[in-house]
Amino acid sequence: MLYGTIFGDIAGSTYEFRACKNYKFTTVPEKSHFTDDTVMTLAVASWLMKDPDDLEVLVKEMQFFGNRYPKAGYGGMFRKWLVDKNPKPYNSFGNGSAMRVSPCAWFAKTLHEAETLAEASAIVTHNHPEGIKGAQAVAAAIYMAKTGSSKELIKDYIETAYGYNLSRTIQEIKDSGYDFDSTCQGSVPESIIAFLESNDFEDCIRKAIWLGGDADTQAAIAGSIAEAFYGRVPGQFIGVVEKKLDVYLLSVLNKFNNFVIKNE
Repeated sequence: MLYGTIFGDIAGSTYEFRACKNYKFTTVPEKSHFTDDTVMTLAVASWLMKDPDDLEVLVKEMQFFGNRYPKAGYGGMFRKWLVDKNPKPYNSFGNGSAMRVSPCAWFAKTLHEAETLAEASAIVTHNHPEGIKGAQAVAAAIYMAKTGSSKELIKDYIETAYGYNLSRTIQEIKDSGYDFDSTCQGSVPESIIAFLESNDFEDCIRKAIWLGGDADTQAAIAGSIAEAFYGRVPGQFIGVVEKKLDVYLLSVLNKFNNFVIKNE
Protein backbone atom coordinates (compact mmCIF):
# COMPACT_ATOMS: atom_id res chain seq x y z
CA MET A 1 0.00 0.00 0.00
CA LEU A 2 1.14 3.49 -1.00
CA TYR A 3 4.17 2.10 -2.82
CA GLY A 4 2.45 2.78 -6.14
CA THR A 5 1.83 6.40 -5.20
CA ILE A 6 5.35 6.98 -3.95
CA PHE A 7 7.10 5.17 -6.77
CA GLY A 8 5.09 7.15 -9.31
CA ASP A 9 6.12 10.37 -7.61
CA ILE A 10 9.79 9.39 -7.59
CA ALA A 11 9.75 8.15 -11.19
CA GLY A 12 8.10 11.33 -12.43
CA SER A 13 10.15 13.75 -10.34
CA THR A 14 12.81 14.53 -12.94
CA TYR A 15 10.34 14.68 -15.83
CA GLU A 16 7.92 17.23 -14.34
CA PHE A 17 9.11 20.10 -16.52
CA ARG A 18 10.57 18.17 -19.46
CA ALA A 19 8.31 15.95 -21.51
CA CYS A 20 9.43 12.47 -22.53
CA LYS A 21 9.43 12.08 -26.31
CA ASN A 22 10.15 8.37 -26.09
CA TYR A 23 8.00 5.90 -24.15
CA LYS A 24 11.14 3.89 -23.35
CA PHE A 25 12.64 6.55 -21.08
CA THR A 26 14.77 5.73 -18.04
CA THR A 27 12.21 5.01 -15.35
CA VAL A 28 14.29 6.10 -12.37
CA PRO A 29 17.12 8.49 -13.27
CA GLU A 30 19.86 8.81 -10.68
CA LYS A 31 18.62 12.24 -9.60
CA SER A 32 15.02 11.13 -9.08
CA HIS A 33 13.62 11.87 -5.64
CA PHE A 34 10.43 12.02 -3.61
CA THR A 35 8.49 15.28 -3.69
CA ASP A 36 5.55 16.94 -1.95
CA ASP A 37 3.28 14.20 -3.33
CA THR A 38 5.00 11.63 -1.12
CA VAL A 39 5.34 13.89 1.92
CA MET A 40 1.67 14.85 1.96
CA THR A 41 0.52 11.30 1.20
CA LEU A 42 2.31 10.12 4.32
CA ALA A 43 0.94 13.07 6.30
CA VAL A 44 -2.58 11.92 5.40
CA ALA A 45 -1.64 8.36 6.35
CA SER A 46 -0.43 9.59 9.73
CA TRP A 47 -3.71 11.47 10.28
CA LEU A 48 -5.77 8.37 9.52
CA MET A 49 -3.78 6.35 12.04
CA LYS A 50 -4.30 8.99 14.74
CA ASP A 51 -7.85 10.31 14.36
CA PRO A 52 -9.65 10.36 10.99
CA ASP A 53 -12.60 12.18 12.56
CA ASP A 54 -10.56 15.22 13.57
CA LEU A 55 -9.55 17.67 10.84
CA GLU A 56 -7.40 19.60 13.30
CA VAL A 57 -5.22 16.52 13.57
CA LEU A 58 -4.98 16.41 9.76
CA VAL A 59 -3.89 20.06 9.65
CA LYS A 60 -1.27 19.45 12.33
CA GLU A 61 0.09 16.40 10.53
CA MET A 62 0.28 18.20 7.20
CA GLN A 63 2.04 21.19 8.75
CA PHE A 64 4.41 18.93 10.68
CA PHE A 65 5.40 16.90 7.64
CA GLY A 66 5.54 19.95 5.39
CA ASN A 67 7.83 21.85 7.71
CA ARG A 68 9.99 18.80 8.31
CA TYR A 69 10.51 18.62 4.51
CA PRO A 70 10.35 22.29 3.45
CA LYS A 71 12.06 21.79 0.07
CA ALA A 72 9.78 19.07 -1.29
CA GLY A 73 8.37 21.32 -4.02
CA TYR A 74 5.17 22.82 -2.66
CA GLY A 75 3.09 25.40 -4.51
CA GLY A 76 3.13 29.00 -3.39
CA MET A 77 -0.24 29.10 -1.62
CA PHE A 78 0.42 25.80 0.10
CA ARG A 79 3.83 26.99 1.35
CA LYS A 80 2.09 29.90 3.05
CA TRP A 81 -0.54 27.54 4.48
CA LEU A 82 2.16 25.33 5.97
CA VAL A 83 3.53 28.12 8.17
CA ASP A 84 0.23 29.83 9.00
CA LYS A 85 -0.64 29.66 12.71
CA ASN A 86 -4.33 29.61 11.83
CA PRO A 87 -4.44 27.90 8.43
CA LYS A 88 -7.61 28.12 6.38
CA PRO A 89 -8.62 26.49 3.09
CA TYR A 90 -7.90 28.69 0.09
CA ASN A 91 -10.40 27.46 -2.51
CA SER A 92 -7.81 25.58 -4.53
CA PHE A 93 -8.67 23.19 -7.34
CA GLY A 94 -5.06 22.12 -7.86
CA ASN A 95 -4.18 18.44 -8.01
CA GLY A 96 -2.57 18.55 -4.56
CA SER A 97 -5.81 17.16 -3.15
CA ALA A 98 -5.69 14.18 -5.51
CA MET A 99 -1.99 13.45 -5.13
CA ARG A 100 -2.25 12.87 -1.36
CA VAL A 101 -5.56 10.99 -1.16
CA SER A 102 -4.52 7.34 -1.67
CA PRO A 103 -4.30 6.45 2.06
CA CYS A 104 -8.02 7.24 2.38
CA ALA A 105 -8.90 4.51 -0.10
CA TRP A 106 -6.65 1.93 1.53
CA PHE A 107 -7.98 2.81 5.00
CA ALA A 108 -11.68 2.76 4.01
CA LYS A 109 -13.93 -0.26 4.35
CA THR A 110 -16.61 0.98 1.94
CA LEU A 111 -16.67 3.10 -1.20
CA HIS A 112 -18.74 5.72 0.62
CA GLU A 113 -16.16 5.90 3.41
CA ALA A 114 -13.35 6.29 0.86
CA GLU A 115 -15.14 9.21 -0.78
CA THR A 116 -16.04 10.80 2.57
CA LEU A 117 -12.46 10.59 3.84
CA ALA A 118 -11.22 11.93 0.51
CA GLU A 119 -13.42 14.99 0.87
CA ALA A 120 -12.18 15.52 4.43
CA SER A 121 -8.55 15.19 3.34
CA ALA A 122 -9.11 17.80 0.62
CA ILE A 123 -11.18 20.53 2.27
CA VAL A 124 -8.54 21.74 4.71
CA THR A 125 -6.82 23.34 1.70
CA HIS A 126 -8.61 22.43 -1.54
CA ASN A 127 -12.22 23.31 -0.75
CA HIS A 128 -13.13 24.26 -4.32
CA PRO A 129 -15.65 21.75 -5.77
CA GLU A 130 -13.14 20.67 -8.43
CA GLY A 131 -10.46 20.11 -5.79
CA ILE A 132 -12.81 17.93 -3.76
CA LYS A 133 -14.03 16.09 -6.86
CA GLY A 134 -10.49 15.25 -7.94
CA ALA A 135 -9.64 13.73 -4.58
CA GLN A 136 -12.87 11.75 -4.41
CA ALA A 137 -12.54 10.41 -7.95
CA VAL A 138 -9.04 9.10 -7.29
CA ALA A 139 -10.04 7.57 -3.96
CA ALA A 140 -13.05 5.91 -5.57
CA ALA A 141 -10.91 4.46 -8.36
CA ILE A 142 -8.38 3.06 -5.88
CA TYR A 143 -11.07 1.60 -3.63
CA MET A 144 -12.87 -0.04 -6.54
CA ALA A 145 -9.59 -1.40 -7.88
CA LYS A 146 -8.55 -2.88 -4.54
CA THR A 147 -11.93 -4.57 -4.12
CA GLY A 148 -11.87 -6.29 -7.50
CA SER A 149 -13.81 -4.03 -9.85
CA SER A 150 -12.99 -4.27 -13.54
CA LYS A 151 -11.57 -1.34 -15.47
CA GLU A 152 -14.91 -1.01 -17.24
CA LEU A 153 -16.78 -0.66 -13.96
CA ILE A 154 -14.25 1.84 -12.62
CA LYS A 155 -14.44 3.90 -15.80
CA ASP A 156 -18.25 3.90 -15.84
CA TYR A 157 -18.51 4.87 -12.19
CA ILE A 158 -16.00 7.72 -12.38
CA GLU A 159 -17.58 9.12 -15.55
CA THR A 160 -21.08 8.91 -14.07
CA ALA A 161 -20.31 10.10 -10.53
CA TYR A 162 -17.71 12.75 -11.36
CA GLY A 163 -18.32 13.73 -14.96
CA TYR A 164 -14.79 13.12 -16.24
CA ASN A 165 -14.29 12.15 -19.88
CA LEU A 166 -12.29 8.94 -19.72
CA SER A 167 -12.93 7.83 -23.30
CA ARG A 168 -9.83 9.49 -24.76
CA THR A 169 -6.51 7.71 -25.30
CA ILE A 170 -3.09 8.83 -24.09
CA GLN A 171 -2.00 9.30 -27.71
CA GLU A 172 -5.04 11.46 -28.44
CA ILE A 173 -4.32 13.59 -25.39
CA LYS A 174 -0.67 14.01 -26.44
CA ASP A 175 -1.66 14.87 -30.00
CA SER A 176 -4.06 17.54 -28.73
CA GLY A 177 -1.06 19.54 -27.49
CA TYR A 178 -1.46 18.57 -23.84
CA ASP A 179 0.82 20.65 -21.65
CA PHE A 180 1.59 21.15 -17.99
CA ASP A 181 -1.69 21.38 -16.07
CA SER A 182 -1.71 21.11 -12.30
CA THR A 183 -5.47 21.51 -11.88
CA CYS A 184 -7.58 18.55 -10.87
CA GLN A 185 -9.81 18.90 -13.91
CA GLY A 186 -6.77 19.04 -16.20
CA SER A 187 -4.73 16.18 -14.77
CA VAL A 188 -6.85 13.76 -12.72
CA PRO A 189 -8.84 12.31 -15.66
CA GLU A 190 -5.63 12.05 -17.69
CA SER A 191 -3.98 10.13 -14.85
CA ILE A 192 -6.93 7.76 -14.58
CA ILE A 193 -6.80 7.20 -18.34
CA ALA A 194 -3.13 6.22 -18.04
CA PHE A 195 -4.23 3.50 -15.63
CA LEU A 196 -7.21 2.38 -17.71
CA GLU A 197 -5.05 2.07 -20.82
CA SER A 198 -2.19 0.24 -19.08
CA ASN A 199 -1.22 -3.41 -19.35
CA ASP A 200 0.62 -3.65 -16.03
CA PHE A 201 2.04 -1.47 -13.26
CA GLU A 202 5.16 -0.34 -15.11
CA ASP A 203 3.21 0.42 -18.28
CA CYS A 204 0.86 2.59 -16.24
CA ILE A 205 3.73 4.63 -14.78
CA ARG A 206 5.34 5.02 -18.19
CA LYS A 207 2.12 6.21 -19.82
CA ALA A 208 1.43 8.74 -17.05
CA ILE A 209 4.91 10.24 -17.42
CA TRP A 210 5.15 9.93 -21.22
CA LEU A 211 1.96 11.95 -21.49
CA GLY A 212 3.87 15.04 -20.36
CA GLY A 213 2.63 17.70 -18.01
CA ASP A 214 2.72 17.37 -14.23
CA ALA A 215 4.56 14.07 -14.50
CA ASP A 216 5.25 13.25 -10.85
CA THR A 217 1.69 13.89 -9.71
CA GLN A 218 0.16 12.13 -12.71
CA ALA A 219 2.34 9.07 -12.09
CA ALA A 220 1.58 9.18 -8.36
CA ILE A 221 -2.16 9.19 -9.04
CA ALA A 222 -2.01 6.57 -11.79
CA GLY A 223 0.41 4.43 -9.79
CA SER A 224 -1.86 4.47 -6.76
CA ILE A 225 -4.72 3.00 -8.79
CA ALA A 226 -2.45 0.55 -10.62
CA GLU A 227 -1.07 -0.85 -7.36
CA ALA A 228 -4.59 -1.50 -6.12
CA PHE A 229 -5.65 -3.10 -9.42
CA TYR A 230 -2.61 -5.18 -10.36
CA GLY A 231 -1.62 -6.14 -6.83
CA ARG A 232 1.84 -5.87 -5.33
CA VAL A 233 4.20 -3.32 -6.89
CA PRO A 234 7.13 -5.09 -8.63
CA GLY A 235 10.00 -5.79 -6.26
CA GLN A 236 12.54 -3.62 -8.06
CA PHE A 237 10.24 -0.61 -7.68
CA ILE A 238 9.64 -1.34 -4.00
CA GLY A 239 13.43 -1.32 -3.66
CA VAL A 240 13.57 2.13 -5.28
CA VAL A 241 11.05 3.49 -2.78
CA GLU A 242 12.92 2.03 0.17
CA LYS A 243 16.19 3.46 -1.12
CA LYS A 244 14.87 6.95 -1.88
CA LEU A 245 12.87 7.53 1.30
CA ASP A 246 14.62 8.58 4.47
CA VAL A 247 14.30 6.58 7.69
CA TYR A 248 11.42 8.63 9.07
CA LEU A 249 9.20 8.53 5.97
CA LEU A 250 9.89 4.83 5.46
CA SER A 251 8.87 4.18 9.07
CA VAL A 252 5.55 5.99 8.51
CA LEU A 253 4.95 4.00 5.33
CA ASN A 254 5.62 0.69 7.10
CA LYS A 255 3.51 1.70 10.09
CA PHE A 256 0.56 2.56 7.86
CA ASN A 257 0.77 -0.72 5.98
CA ASN A 258 0.85 -2.67 9.23
CA PHE A 259 -2.01 -0.57 10.63
CA VAL A 260 -4.30 -1.22 7.67
CA ILE A 261 -3.52 -4.94 7.57
CA LYS A 262 -4.19 -5.24 11.31
CA ASN A 263 -7.54 -3.47 11.01
CA GLU A 264 -8.84 -5.27 7.93
